Amino acid sequence: MRLLIVEDDRDLHRILTKRLSEEGYVTDDCYDGEEGLTYAQVLQYDCIILDIMLPKRDGISVLREIRKQQKPQTVLLLTARDSIQDRVTGLDAGADDYLTKPFAFEELLARLRVLLRRGTPTHGAELILADLAMNAAEHTVQRGGKSIALTSKEYALLEYLLRNQGHIMTRSQISDHVWNNEFEYDSNVVDVYIRYLRNKIDKGFEPKLIHTIRGFGYVMRVEAEHEA
Repeated sequence: MRLLIVEDDRDLHRILTKRLSEEGYVTDDCYDGEEGLTYAQVLQYDCIILDIMLPKRDGISVLREIRKQQKPQTVLLLTARDSIQDRVTGLDAGADDYLTKPFAFEELLARLRVLLRRGTPTHGAELILADLAMNAAEHTVQRGGKSIALTSKEYALLEYLLRNQGHIMTRSQISDHVWNNEFEYDSNVVDVYIRYLRNKIDKGFEPKLIHTIRGFGYVMRVEAEHEA
């Protein structure tokens, strides 16, 4: 899952980036409202974590501009303001949720999980395809009842493919959401990790769930001959 963090408190920003990365999220980082709006307009994020009190442009005006685009961007507001009117203003501007500073990181994670589930057609904490099941709340994966151990990148790749099951995802889309700017688009790292993932969730199991679409990318689905 790819997140945009727009927060000018550099200590808090650094902590959020580190902790979210440890949880398997990929983050882009902005420190003022103008830069955050540019990122939000150009790129697609699973969720934007947006502070209200920002230099150059405040978070509420950034949020309003995002909503004018009518892009399906999920936005979680962060602010030190805790009055009811401030919360109402943020929600009326189009925020999906609102978290007041200081906050526990575990609460932020819980709210993110709710927002991300809300934005996908797969309901609940479990993502399921055939006999493959991922519990997004507990970060566990099973196939045919057998537990499968994944690295953080393998898990992030599988989650992205499962949340978009049935849709062909290009290498650039996958790299944007799983690796961000860690490598150039002409790198074969996506293909390498697809191979790693296949060895863990497809090898020795039927039906095969990860499919290569030549000239386009990859898709997770049950092929027609295996469907009931």
